[in-house]
Order: sequence, then structure tokens, then C-alpha cells
Amino acid sequence: MIVKKDTLTSEVFLELFSSVGWEPPCIDQVRTAFEHTLATFTAYDDGLPVGMVRLLGDGGMSFYIKDFAVIPGHQNKGVGTLLMNAVESFILNSIQPGWAVSLELISTKEAVTFYRGKGFEERPCKWDGPGMFKMIRR
Repeated sequence: MIVKKDTLTSEVFLELFSSVGWEPPCIDQVRTAFEHTLATFTAYDDGLPVGMVRLLGDGGMSFYIKDFAVIPGHQNKGVGTLLMNAVESFILNSIQPGWAVSLELISTKEAVTFYRGKGFEERPCKWDGPGMFKMIRR
């Protein structure tokens, strides 16, 4: 198993996105999103893509994990951990010594335990408001 940075194509993105039961966007929407993505990470098993994650962010204070997906047949086999390690390594190598940055995401219900195990805290928490999102459709 290997993770590669910035090898994810729009077509592979749609395959992996759909493999976990998410309603896929159109390919033009994916291409536009990729133009504004900080980095992508793709996990490969014997040369076949089995997982992905997109990283968004400003490079200085905030990073956001988006579209983290592992195909069902490879879940619970360490693929997610490899992808998360690649993301965190990228961030650590991108920031200056002494900097503290925020790494955020919105989890599916099924992945909460995974993210907890990686040190993420749930929102709401005692000292801050809840993580929130809104879908806007045209």
C-alpha cells in the first residue's frame, strides 16, 4: 500500500466518491474544486486507487479535510490511517516551527470513532460551538 500526493484525477475521484455511497457531483464541478485544492492524497493497492482525501486550507492557520473516502473492500485495513498520516506530514512540513494550525473536518456518523482515534475532538465541545455546515443548491 502506498500513498501519493497530487495524483488524483477527476475521474478517479468520482469513482472513489461514489464507492462509499455519496451522490457524486458533475465532473466539471470536481475539476473546479481541484483548481482550488491545496493537495490531494490517493492510496494505491497494487497500483489501483483504493482511497483518497482532499486538503483545503490557507497554509498558515487553517486546514480542512474534505472528501475522505476509502472503498468498502479496503476499509478497516489501515488505508485511512495511511491517508491521515500523509495529510498530517504534509501540514507539518508546510508550516513554520512554533506555529499551531487548525485541522478540521465534518465526519460521517460511521467515521467518528476513526477520527477520535486520530486525536480529533467532536463539536460541540465545552469551550466552543458546534461544527456546522449548510448545503446550497441551485
